[in-house]
Amino acid sequence: MRPALLEGGVISCTEFIWAYNELFKFLHERHGKEAVIELWKAISDEFLGNLDRLVRERGIQGMREYWTHTLTEEGADYVMTVKEDAFYIDMHRCPSVALLNEGPSSRYPDYCEHCAWLYPPLLDKHGFEAHMHIIDPKRGECRLSVYRRDR
Repeated sequence: MRPALLEGGVISCTEFIWAYNELFKFLHERHGKEAVIELWKAISDEFLGNLDRLVRERGIQGMREYWTHTLTEEGADYVMTVKEDAFYIDMHRCPSVALLNEGPSSRYPDYCEHCAWLYPPLLDKHGFEAHMHIIDPKRGECRLSVYRRDR
């Protein structure tokens, strides 16, 4: 994950994960889970421009490029499978979940769900059917399955 700008400074990936987690918890406590889901939808619509462009221009190869860069940068333990008409990420250890599990604050219980709200809607508009399968949210284990709709 690239550093995010915050009032002229830069915060690291690990600081961003903590901020993200705390924002989810705050919204849920104040406004319920629907407010958290609305945030996730807005992030998908407004802040994933790089992934959107890569998928629009390169399809499955754009997904490969995006997630290879992102997951390598984050230090994820994963297996990626790229086929002509399908794309899979089997996440064995999500670095965000691992960090949150080790930290001083509690992890937002539904933290892993954000991926299901971020990625499938974006991929859908480019002719792909995508599903997030959360296998073990405590360990950060999941699977993203993407299929070309016309296969």
